[in-house]
Amino acid sequence: MDSATKERLDQLVQNNTIVVFMKGNKLMPQCGFSNNVVQILNVLGAPFETVDVLADPDIRQGIKEYSNWPTIPQVYINGEFVGGSDILIELYQNGKLQEMVEIALAS
Repeated sequence: MDSATKERLDQLVQNNTIVVFMKGNKLMPQCGFSNNVVQILNVLGAPFETVDVLADPDIRQGIKEYSNWPTIPQVYINGEFVGGSDILIELYQNGKLQEMVEIALAS
């Protein structure tokens, strides 16, 4: 990953309380896993930003290196990598995601 891509990723992660790197956007997810993440965050009423990795090959590959996680979507809360669709589902089901979101929004 080049330094310009890393800097863009740093800014996206640090400047948004909750950001989802996904295929498509929050209004039109382009894969089922991305849609799962959007639906969960919508159920929680959490404000979040999305970055469509399909629109930018540098971001699409770069985010995988940035997080050291091979799949998309990827969710960051308060600058920290949380995980992908399966992890978000698990955190949602055990109540930890709501807690993480509430703490992030309160800070």
